[in-house]
Amino acid sequence: MRFEENQIEWLSELLRAAAKAEIMPRFRRLGDADVRQKSSPADLVTEADVNAERVITKALLERYPNALVVGEEACAAEPSLLSGLKEAELAFVLDPVDGTFNFASGVPLFGVMLGVIVKGETVAGIIHDPVGDDWLIGLKGGGSHIRRADGGLSAVRVADPVPVSEMTGAVSWSFLAEPERSRLAKNHAKCLALIGYRCAAHEYRVIAQGYAHFAVYAKLMPWDHLAGALIHTEAGGYVARFDGSPYLPFHTDGGLLVAPDPESWKALRAELWAE
Repeated sequence: MRFEENQIEWLSELLRAAAKAEIMPRFRRLGDADVRQKSSPADLVTEADVNAERVITKALLERYPNALVVGEEACAAEPSLLSGLKEAELAFVLDPVDGTFNFASGVPLFGVMLGVIVKGETVAGIIHDPVGDDWLIGLKGGGSHIRRADGGLSAVRVADPVPVSEMTGAVSWSFLAEPERSRLAKNHAKCLALIGYRCAAHEYRVIAQGYAHFAVYAKLMPWDHLAGALIHTEAGGYVARFDGSPYLPFHTDGGLLVAPDPESWKALRAELWAE
């Protein structure tokens, strides 16, 4: 199955409609009962996450009744959903509010992320920014672009390779175990500058547009990375797990290093992990 332009447009508008109905009306209007803690005080779920996922999942299954829909909140209740990504003919992987901590804190850095998987391969990725009301979209073999609300399109391209000392990027060291955690936190200082948005959606956006160079992600849940990794690759970048192996939809461990090209990946891998 190949996803054509009209299908991507429909999916993009679905994310936008859900954001307008379920996410933005709750932004900076959440009550105490609308926010719950999951695994830690930094890992939250809100009524916006739950309701947006419900609306998007329902619409996806109405249009694609045989598809597997793997949403972050549904997976929290039923982890076995993840195992279906290897075998599903068609699957959608959804993060209804990526950057929930920001959203719950009133910070306008959050997004809606959707990855499209066909027979175990990511074929499309969509990241919707509800605040800016636009999309970052990648299509397997078709490049990546920003789609504006007026229908305009702008191609995106990752940054040109530079030495590690001139790179800007994100290292999510908080999810690493020691001694790797301290090693990467320290070695991040070898780079020019850091970004750390607490939101993969916006980090992938900045990197795909060439405004930053790299990201290191230790927590590898598919709703956080499938869309962004495909978009990054189609924007000319390179992605691999920490051991150099390809990143596949069913991977939930092994970490992810996002870089401008294979040589930059190798340089970052050497410098950031140096003892």
